Amino acid sequence: MGCSTADPLAGLVKRSFSLTGHRTSVALEAEFWAVLADIAAKNQHPLSALIADIDATRSPDSPLASALRVYALQAALEGDRLKPMGRLA
Repeated sequence: MGCSTADPLAGLVKRSFSLTGHRTSVALEAEFWAVLADIAAKNQHPLSALIADIDATRSPDSPLASALRVYALQAALEGDRLKPMGRLA
């Protein structure tokens, strides 16, 4: 069997944010970024504020990228019923 040499980050879009005073980068698929940007726009908040809010309310055991994907998935499944969390509520 052949060994895959595909880049594991291929197809991911990396964005940088300042969260709690520290710069951090998150790599997600473009589709997740689009859903998160749409949520932020619908709530009239910048994307960075939504990311900071999700970061502040996630479990310490959950990586930020995972928390963002789960939030985007819940929003896609629940539509307008998903309410902003934390400071954006």
